[in-house]
Amino acid sequence: MNFAIIIAGGSGHRMGMDIPKQFVDVYGKPVLLYTLEGFQNHPMIDAIGVVCIDGWHDVLRAYAQKFGITKLQWIISGGATGQESIRNGVFHLEGMCTESDVVIIHDGIRPLVAPNVLSDVIATCQKYGNGVSSLPYNEQIFLVDDDISTVKYIPRETLRRVSTPQAYKFGKLDWAYHEAFAKGIGIHGSSYTNTMMVELGERLYFAAGSDKNIKLTTRDDLELFKAYLRTELPNHLHSEEQQ
Repeated sequence: MNFAIIIAGGSGHRMGMDIPKQFVDVYGKPVLLYTLEGFQNHPMIDAIGVVCIDGWHDVLRAYAQKFGITKLQWIISGGATGQESIRNGVFHLEGMCTESDVVIIHDGIRPLVAPNVLSDVIATCQKYGNGVSSLPYNEQIFLVDDDISTVKYIPRETLRRVSTPQAYKFGKLDWAYHEAFAKGIGIHGSSYTNTMMVELGERLYFAAGSDKNIKLTTRDDLELFKAYLRTELPNHLHSEEQQ
């Protein structure tokens, strides 16, 4: 089976709004529901769980019922950090998943996950044991030498941008989070599942990515998301705005 863990535990302070950014309304629907619909509508996803910010569980349940997110099986609280939130989601699956089940981890504020990206992440995981959504890096990267200058760069052909969705076989994923938190490996700062896995000595396998799979961190990101929706779903959005 294929289980999705959607991470929606953030407070959204960087967007400067009074409510968590994953619940910001966009054309009559919270951002998080766009994300959940992408998983609900994908035929390879069997069940969805959400790691949600405290105080919003009942709100999410109501929205899920309203928008027909029937694959939503559970909602639990997040942790103090992103890695703690993912860990909570993974540990919650103990007793539900077999070692070979695929677990897809995705940011709740990446609402434009494409069906082909999700399919390829799952297929890559089934073949190699994990799959991480990725894209080539198209800018030049230079290393800082003395704060105002540089003498070295990293060839962009050697770089990949990695984001969510990411998929892992449950047995390895569950082992990794127990190991990482027991030993303090790969759980601090900006660490995520992918970086933690590498620090634990695991090899990651690249899967398809999309430039549209943006993370809504700032107000500019939110406006870009709205622009994508206006371009791709103009008739639907027009009817929504008239209601």
